[in-house]
Amino acid sequence: MAKAEVFVTPGYGPKLRDLLHYSQALKIGDRVEISGQGGWNDEVEIPETIEAEIKQAFRNVQRTLATAGASWKDVVHVNSYHVGGFPPVVNETISRLYREYMPDRPPIWTQTGVEALGLPTMRIEIRVTAILD
Repeated sequence: MAKAEVFVTPGYGPKLRDLLHYSQALKIGDRVEISGQGGWNDEVEIPETIEAEIKQAFRNVQRTLATAGASWKDVVHVNSYHVGGFPPVVNETISRLYREYMPDRPPIWTQTGVEALGLPTMRIEIRVTAILD
């Protein structure tokens, strides 16, 4: 059986690990699982607009996947968690970013509306599973 390796995203990762005691990514064999990534910057601040927050969350997913040797092209499943419902800008932005980050294959995707996320100002969190070729 493959040994599990854990990874911490450079920048915000050490802060979140120290504060909340969790890892950003786990790799077992050819499978990479990441914890939910918010739209925060390295100071763990959230942008004002939901569109900017979603874009930053996608960049954070990319950064976190890279720590484990993966990228968006390896993603097979996405879970997204949303506070505040699903105004049109949410699906429009996410769909546009899927086409940008994963132009050759859309992922399977589950969206879930939630009451709150890990930081009081968060409106989106994205968690993915990737399979390395």
